[in-house]
Amino acid sequence: MKLELYGASRDFSKESFIIFNLEEKSTIKELRVAIINFIEANFQNNESYKKIVNSSAFCSDKDEIVNDNYKISNNEKVGIIPPIGGG
Repeated sequence: MKLELYGASRDFSKESFIIFNLEEKSTIKELRVAIINFIEANFQNNESYKKIVNSSAFCSDKDEIVNDNYKISNNEKVGIIPPIGGG
């Protein structure tokens, strides 16, 4: 699945997105774990980036805010929307 990066999360990649290979119907909660693992592997456990992931909202490819139980299909685009101004 394709994670589209917005706001402060744009620092996670040189591209405006990151591709994750998740199992079909994985949840946003599982995606958060995958993003944290990506940060641990690529940014020496950057705590600021982890905080961004844990405090961000996510939106479906229909531009709807979704909760942590939302199930993602593998061909779906999901956006990570960090809080503005730290909160």
